[in-house]
Amino acid sequence: MTTTIATPATKAGDIPPEVSDRTRAENRLGMKLVAPALIVMLVVTAFPILRALWLSFYNYSLTAPEDRQFVGIDNYVTALTDSLFWRDIGMTVIYMLVTVAFELVIGFAFAMIMHRVIFARGVIRTSILIPYGIITVVSGFAWQFAFTYQNGFVNGWLPFVSADFNWFGDTVPAVIAIMVSEIWKTTPFMSLLLLAGLAQVSEDMIEAAKVDGATWWQRLFKVILPNMRAAIMVAVLFRALDAYRIFDNIFVMTAGAQGTESISFLTYRQSIEQFQLGMGSALAVLLFLSVLLVAFVIVKLFRVDLAQARGES
Repeated sequence: MTTTIATPATKAGDIPPEVSDRTRAENRLGMKLVAPALIVMLVVTAFPILRALWLSFYNYSLTAPEDRQFVGIDNYVTALTDSLFWRDIGMTVIYMLVTVAFELVIGFAFAMIMHRVIFARGVIRTSILIPYGIITVVSGFAWQFAFTYQNGFVNGWLPFVSADFNWFGDTVPAVIAIMVSEIWKTTPFMSLLLLAGLAQVSEDMIEAAKVDGATWWQRLFKVILPNMRAAIMVAVLFRALDAYRIFDNIFVMTAGAQGTESISFLTYRQSIEQFQLGMGSALAVLLFLSVLLVAFVIVKLFRVDLAQARGES
């Protein structure tokens, strides 16, 4: 007696689509065209990262390169047990949270203006975007001049501040001055990203909500913002990662004095000013890992399915 084993029927969806010779040729051509750019990216990004990781395991000073010594994770232990490292991490997080929060609110207002304006649209959009076209170092010097009590105009414009108030004489006012410069410079970038998201919100839904009697605030919080969730996440993610690496404005306005130093500035001081490549590389690796952590937290916080937002599923 023979037993016949029935072969399960093959589902139509399990059969891979047949790829034509033309498609294969186009794929091969695409890979050949991308290969040079991919190799250049690996050279200019992967090599420095691996080099920094390798140096971080050494006690290596440029003033005595022959005394280089393998110390394992000692540089990481030293950094993570130093109060200066955690103070600068805390200051960096404050920079990121405050500047991104202000930029999100002001940037959304600018995006609404650019989206709704019906006259002189080009002039208004250009005027709003001008600060983003200015080099950060230049804007830093301009705001440093504005906040100086000798020649600046900020003290004269603020009635609750005395004329001889020194904004760079203490931590809090110095940090505020740096944040003002950062917010003024990068809010246009946030508004551009939000404008792209605002353009994707269906006018039909807004009109339907208006017909149903929804107020402006109800349309904003029930229709507009929920439909801009992916764009808001992208805007916050880009700006948060950029703000976490803040360096230029601190370098120009205070040079890290009065406790305004960020983790990027601490890495710069160790590597460039003090020539401690081993410790500087360890700090750079920790900065890289903390940036990844910030990105992970933001993506999880918004819980946005980007594939669904793009209409791919």
